[in-house]
Amino acid sequence: MTTATAPPTISTAPGLEPTGLRLRLAAHQGHDHLDGGWWPHSRDLSAELRRLVDDFPPERGRVVRVLYSPPDWDNRPVRSLPVAAGQVKVGFFPHDDTHLVHLTMSDRSVWLLAVVPPGFSADQGEEALLAAATSGNQHSAADLLHTVEGEAASVPADHWARGS
Repeated sequence: MTTATAPPTISTAPGLEPTGLRLRLAAHQGHDHLDGGWWPHSRDLSAELRRLVDDFPPERGRVVRVLYSPPDWDNRPVRSLPVAAGQVKVGFFPHDDTHLVHLTMSDRSVWLLAVVPPGFSADQGEEALLAAATSGNQHSAADLLHTVEGEAASVPADHWARGS
């Protein structure tokens, strides 16, 4: 069973600005290939990172550095980003297309999150978040997203656990 510390929030009313952090974290960080998933509302990294950092569950720690995969984003902040608690260092993986963000916390632990494309449907986004936070996951973020994009409606509930 997956524990979601911050259940995804989806704005369903047409014409409304999306609200809420769409994030699902694994019950135990560092035990599986991914520690959870993040489904940003847009490809604007500066705006989305502010929301992620400012609204990250405080019981899980304070984000001090973010590394990201450049192909997921239309813009890129340079070196640091102003957030509610001050500044967060920002960097990227050169020549990388892994659909990941690494969040380094103030205690030096690292959360490895799959980045769900903002254009995914509600069903695809929910499935991708579930998959990324499922205990026993061994899929890369790219493989997980490819599977969800092509087969979300037919993926069995236990597909994401170890050995599937």
